[in-house]
Amino acid sequence: MRGVTKSYDGKSLVVRHLDLDVARGEFLTLLGPSGSGKTTTLMMLAGFEAATTGEILLEGRSVTRLPPHKRGIGMVFQNYALFPHMTVAQNLAYPLTVRKVPRAEIGAKVRRALDMVRLAGFDDRRPAQLSGGQQQRVALARALVFEPSLVLMDEPLGALDKQLRERMQFEIRTLHEQLGTTFVYVTHDQGEALAMSDRIAVFHEGVVQQLDTAEGLYERPQNGFVAGFIGESNRLAGTVRTIGRGEARVSLDAGGEITGRVADAEAAGTRALVSLRPERARILRPDDRADNMLSGRVRELIYLGDHTRVVLSVAGSDDFVVKAANTGSVLPHGTGETVTVGFGVQDCVALKAAAN
Repeated sequence: MRGVTKSYDGKSLVVRHLDLDVARGEFLTLLGPSGSGKTTTLMMLAGFEAATTGEILLEGRSVTRLPPHKRGIGMVFQNYALFPHMTVAQNLAYPLTVRKVPRAEIGAKVRRALDMVRLAGFDDRRPAQLSGGQQQRVALARALVFEPSLVLMDEPLGALDKQLRERMQFEIRTLHEQLGTTFVYVTHDQGEALAMSDRIAVFHEGVVQQLDTAEGLYERPQNGFVAGFIGESNRLAGTVRTIGRGEARVSLDAGGEITGRVADAEAAGTRALVSLRPERARILRPDDRADNMLSGRVRELIYLGDHTRVVLSVAGSDDFVVKAANTGSVLPHGTGETVTVGFGVQDCVALKAAAN
């Protein structure tokens, strides 16, 4: 996608000047909250929405003005979009028929697609006779049956329950690895994106905020939106005191200082947020030391099996969280106790504070 924009009213842009490359065989996820532009981007790729400006190329060929049925792209929708009056085999045969595949080849291609999604023997059933997970497998098989170079998926697991959704995540990822087909996948579920993707494009207000691997997004967020949207993080406000060599020293508004890695924090004297993942903080013993040390008062202790969620009042924040493993960690005795929280320079990141 080259310089792609989308406006519905000629004034506001839903997608803003998007430049995006998807590698052959990649599993790329478009992730973001509702209204961020991710689904509109997918619909422009599919041809269901026309780009206002810019160009879309598939394998070097411009498809910007081609209708959907001429792009040769497979599509999987959240609501499955299966033909209720057709059998499973007829649903799968339909995209082959409209592409004028010889009848002698259709049966073999349908059987091969059903084998891929583990639905051999379901040929004569109708969609109403299938579970939600089975219907989604049929929809996936229909998108793959004509061997497209690109498959698009729009929130395909949104209608499934949690256990089935997690199983389908694994099955789709495994199928992608076996086939090597390029997948572009839209979701608002960050856990789903982190579990399935080679790379993730995080959308906000029509702009890709960061395009990276799951590890890159979680460990090295480039701005405050990504740090807040991906996973859980503690955020403490302050002013940059010194900055250089990839580190920033931040004076906290509520007192104390923290040194962290620089993301997009700016010069000394500018406002900043320090972001810290709850699992990177630890409660210190009296003789322990750490790069950064803050005093806090325990507000809540929540036992969650493998770890205890410790909620503290720290540096002006009443919802500072430490995830303490229930084996080997120092744990407070109860609420109201004063403890010291410690963490390293590399465990936290200094971000530019959002404008008011």
